Amino acid sequence: MVSLIKDLSILRKFLFINLIVFIIIGILTVVYLKSIQPGLIKKKTSNHIRVIDNTIDHLQRLSIEFNEKDIKKFLLSTRFLFQNLDRVIFIDVKNNLIADTDTLDLDPRSFSQRLDVVEFEDLTNKKKVEIEVKKDSSGKKILTIKEIVDNYAASRDYGRPYTLTQEFYDRYVLTTIKNVSLNNENVGYILISENSNEIKSAIDERKIFIIRTAILVAIVILVFSIVLNRFFLKPIGNLVDYTKIIKSKSDKKTKIENLKKRKDELGILTNSLEDMTQELQNRVNTAENFSTDLVHEIRNPLASLKSASEIISETEDKNQRDKLVNILSHDVERIERLITDYSQMLKDEVAITKEQMNKIDLKEIVNSVVDDFNSIYLPKRGIKISLEINNQYKKFEIYGIENRIEQILANLLENSISFSEDNKEIIVKLSKDKNKKITLDVIDEGIGFKEKDTSKIFKRFYSNRPEKFGEHSGLGLNIVKNLIDLHGGKIIAGNNLNKKGAKIEIIFPNA
Repeated sequence: MVSLIKDLSILRKFLFINLIVFIIIGILTVVYLKSIQPGLIKKKTSNHIRVIDNTIDHLQRLSIEFNEKDIKKFLLSTRFLFQNLDRVIFIDVKNNLIADTDTLDLDPRSFSQRLDVVEFEDLTNKKKVEIEVKKDSSGKKILTIKEIVDNYAASRDYGRPYTLTQEFYDRYVLTTIKNVSLNNENVGYILISENSNEIKSAIDERKIFIIRTAILVAIVILVFSIVLNRFFLKPIGNLVDYTKIIKSKSDKKTKIENLKKRKDELGILTNSLEDMTQELQNRVNTAENFSTDLVHEIRNPLASLKSASEIISETEDKNQRDKLVNILSHDVERIERLITDYSQMLKDEVAITKEQMNKIDLKEIVNSVVDDFNSIYLPKRGIKISLEINNQYKKFEIYGIENRIEQILANLLENSISFSEDNKEIIVKLSKDKNKKITLDVIDEGIGFKEKDTSKIFKRFYSNRPEKFGEHSGLGLNIVKNLIDLHGGKIIAGNNLNKKGAKIEIIFPNA
């Protein structure tokens, strides 16, 4: 059963569970309806037994003879005993009708009705009594008053009251019979018959209420199932189809555009899933493009290596051989640098995906990096890195990864130092504008940018160093731009307008 449910769809699981609940409630309802009828009958029967006992007590106390004349007088004088009952019948031991509160007619009479056997609890010793009845060809139980009395007189629990229910036409009649014992002698029987349509009505009302409730619940479940399927399960199915299309790289159209417009959790999930898919595709495309660029960059030094290795075996001139050896060494170093930088870049990308962004103070990080670089390059080359911070603000907080911010600034400073002459100054500015955007500037006194379109300097493997060709992989500024994009920032490169040199400006969103 559990494995069957697991294999069902969400909608079918929902309907199956509701079906099980309905079956359980239905069984409990049948049990309840079966148990409520005897309870209602017992309440009526208790009143009948009390009236019969009081009547016998009056007959005993008043020394009334159990005959037609005396019983008739007794009925006329003690009507208060039976005012809440429909009919009380007195029958002698010979099964003759001697009195009837309904007609006060002493003529014998009988009636034929459909009777059901009822088990009831004796109020004194809690024993149950059953009476046997005859059945006609149709299966209906038919008893006359004489047969009721005879069956009662012949039963092993003779002397105890028992009750029968009779249902005919639009009436539901409850009948209780007990023998009358006066001076330790059985003189006849008292039979009380009462119209108890309220019992049937109460049971019918409960049945109708339960049926209406069941229908209402079924309608609610049906409506809820339609809503569940329309607004939740189908969109989830569309998301599943979307993931399958992405996985299979199919050209099929997806049905998630409407989902993206939703403002609930499914809309958020859809947008997050698409963003994640787009991010993964971008990473795959980046890796593919990067691999292609790397192969292209390696192909040139490999071609040079191949040519130099072919020529060196045929060259006997020592100077020429030395030049070829230098070319070979230079190309090998270039290939090694490309592979090393590429490997480091891949490691950084993997590490970035595992690192958590936190609120950090850019001021503290910039101070630390500038101090480190001054301690290295000021004594060696006399290059001083000056720090200018807008003291109007105490903190410059952004959301970011601390070691990656250090990497950004370090790469920019190393790039500026490589273009700067000895004893020059590099300025690092940290400021914040009215819109609370944080700006980090790195300004040097180097040769500046010769490119009209300075955005190309951030492309992979781009390097404009003719005098130092092959000594740089061209990945430094590209890594910087990728890290800034990760932090939601923007980088702009240009020449220093005031004097010679380059200026790189980074804009971070304020935390």
